[in-house]
Amino acid sequence: MLEIILFTGLLLLVNLTLPSGLALLSGAVDLNYLAGSRDAPVENMPLTAARAKRAANNLLESLPVFLALAVLSIMMNAQTVELAAIWLGLRVAYLFVYMANITHIRTLVWFASVICLIMMGLELV
Repeated sequence: MLEIILFTGLLLLVNLTLPSGLALLSGAVDLNYLAGSRDAPVENMPLTAARAKRAANNLLESLPVFLALAVLSIMMNAQTVELAAIWLGLRVAYLFVYMANITHIRTLVWFASVICLIMMGLELV
């Protein structure tokens, strides 16, 4: 489970830095903007960067639940590693599907990740 938690941290890092990286590569922002306080919104933010930002926000919403379940699984010696690995894979897929604007599949991937969290919780009961 520890490896899954560490890879989840890596996914979080990618999710948080990807929007800025895409905006930088597209020329929508420069290094001065990224190093500054970012008070002004980016007017010409590429769609993929905006979608990556929304995907990152979505990950931030489910991450506390996942981490709580993962830590409890370790403490209670519950067998949830497979579910956690599937959740992580679904969250990686969610990022790519969201950026590609595949709307219906994105919703299914998100729903499947929520089901993984529910199943992890049920393993703890």
